Amino acid sequence: MENFENVIVCDHPLVQHKIALLHDKNTGSKEFRELVHEVSMFMCYEATRDLPLKEVQIQTPLGELSNSKIISGRKIAFVPIMRAGMGMLDGALALVPTAKVGHVGIYRDKQNGNTATDYYCKLPFDIANREVVILDLMLATGVSAVKAADIVKASGAKNIKFMCVLACPEGIKALRDAHPDVQIVCGAIDKGLNEDLYIIPGIGDGGDRLFGTK
Repeated sequence: MENFENVIVCDHPLVQHKIALLHDKNTGSKEFRELVHEVSMFMCYEATRDLPLKEVQIQTPLGELSNSKIISGRKIAFVPIMRAGMGMLDGALALVPTAKVGHVGIYRDKQNGNTATDYYCKLPFDIANREVVILDLMLATGVSAVKAADIVKASGAKNIKFMCVLACPEGIKALRDAHPDVQIVCGAIDKGLNEDLYIIPGIGDGGDRLFGTK
């Protein structure tokens, strides 16, 4: 597999096992949602690995501990891209329950895969002071990811990551070309896009599989 700069692939065996089940066309919506929730927790662990720590003094039941470490200063905001990114939100919040949440609604023009339109945006008022993790189930063409990063940066955010369950080389390239400073955290990288701009072998339409709409 090609090595992509500024891309983290969560290659933990449990993540890879769950992603194999997500690929399976026989996995129903209930199990699909549960798997996305679980995989999102694992990936959030990787996405927050570089949070800074500071030492504090703590009184234990048996004495003092002077070099305990807690997260220092940096606050987080999760911004799912509606609708498929919503399936990842609960998993991320389970790991970082104090994070604030923004929402962006974006749809890709299916007649022209290179354009995306935003129709909704509600972000935390202090997003400029937070580390932002954009959530979407897949990074396919990359146009929605680029648009979301555009929106978040326009709101003042500077520390941004993009977290998805499944990516492909075309989507990675598109996001890196537009926003080389945005780190990508994904569960797996599939082969590429077909003529209909779906990831292959892929998981199909992630939103439909999450919510049982097809």
